[in-house]
Amino acid sequence: MNKFVWGLVAGVVAVPVLAIVYILSGYAPTAVSDRPLPLERFLAGGALHARTSREAPKRDLASFTTADLVAGAQVFRRGCGCHGLPQSAEQRARPATFPPAPQLFTPDGSVTDDPVGVSYWKVKNGIRLTGMPSFKFVLSDEQMWQVAALVAKADKLPTEALDTLKQPFFMPPSPPAAGAPAGAAPTTPGGQTKPQQ
Repeated sequence: MNKFVWGLVAGVVAVPVLAIVYILSGYAPTAVSDRPLPLERFLAGGALHARTSREAPKRDLASFTTADLVAGAQVFRRGCGCHGLPQSAEQRARPATFPPAPQLFTPDGSVTDDPVGVSYWKVKNGIRLTGMPSFKFVLSDEQMWQVAALVAKADKLPTEALDTLKQPFFMPPSPPAAGAPAGAAPTTPGGQTKPQQ
């Protein structure tokens, strides 16, 4: 019995000490490209599912109008580029994150099977250890619902919302004014010279 107690005490002390040594030694995976720790995805995913199941608000997806989806598409383009755009839309370079941000307009990354309230909760609160920020202090409550509805309907968006998502991120430069000498400073529609940046 005495050996069992000493073995138990040694295990209770040794495991945390070895974990701390491992972390402080610089071998623990911390870079985006590193493999996850054992059970990391299971624990994080389980905790997220339990929390959203308990706290996500309920709202009928059918209550969102085409105007709501277009407004959601405008907000999505400004702040959700990590999650990609529909295939035919221009793709921006995205920062690498771990885990990688789900591409919400692809079959593998879509959240169309999630209740819209779950996507709203994620937009509002963010998700720890994933790079998904909270937009609680950036977007209005209605904007967060509109983005949540957009991604919940990603596979059945109306043409107006798709057109908004497909607009180019950067407008092409204006052609020089007729009769302007080569190399002249660009002008505004009122004819004033634009300041050089």
